[in-house]
Amino acid sequence: MQSAITTVVKGPVTPAELERMATAGLPVHAVACEMAEMEFAGLALEGWKFERCDLRQTNFTGAMLSGTSWLSCRAALVAFAAADLSDAQFVGCDLNNANLRGSNLSEASFRSCKLTGADLSETRGLSTAVEETLLVHARWPGHSFRGQTLVRVDFGGADLRQCDFRQATFEDSSLRDARLDGARFDGADLRGADLGGLRLSDAGRFRGAMVSRRQAESLLGELGLKIG
Repeated sequence: MQSAITTVVKGPVTPAELERMATAGLPVHAVACEMAEMEFAGLALEGWKFERCDLRQTNFTGAMLSGTSWLSCRAALVAFAAADLSDAQFVGCDLNNANLRGSNLSEASFRSCKLTGADLSETRGLSTAVEETLLVHARWPGHSFRGQTLVRVDFGGADLRQCDFRQATFEDSSLRDARLDGARFDGADLRGADLGGLRLSDAGRFRGAMVSRRQAESLLGELGLKIG
């Protein structure tokens, strides 16, 4: 059983050093490391922790990253395509325009993160948790949020086609101008969602969902009707 944690403090980590640590199979805690634009593709980094690291445009394509932790990292344009991120935890990270296409996000979580413009198409796995996170103009078609409580999640302008929101609850969240073709909302509680940009012709896709009086008035207002 491994008891030691190798800590990398500041400064760049060379590919040779990284490969050595990965081969050794030791858990690594990287603190404030400069790793921007480095190549970590395909490496086995299970259980590693990245804290306040610069990971902008870093390539983790196909890497094995299950059980990893990412705290307050700058990771705009990071590549996680086809990576195993099962049980990974992201907290307070900038992941704007990240590429997570085809990654395994089973039991992964994103809290207080920025995923504006991120590509999460074709991701795999269930129970991906999202809280207090920006997903403005992100692409996450076909994902299942069924039964989840979505707290302060901004999906403004996001591609959510064919997503499953059945029995989901929205709290202080936004679906403003999102693409929702084919999405399902049976039993969803939308009273805490900003539905701005919704037209009456779109209302059918929310069949079976609960909306507030204010939201209903907004929809009927398009017909010039008022609720007494």
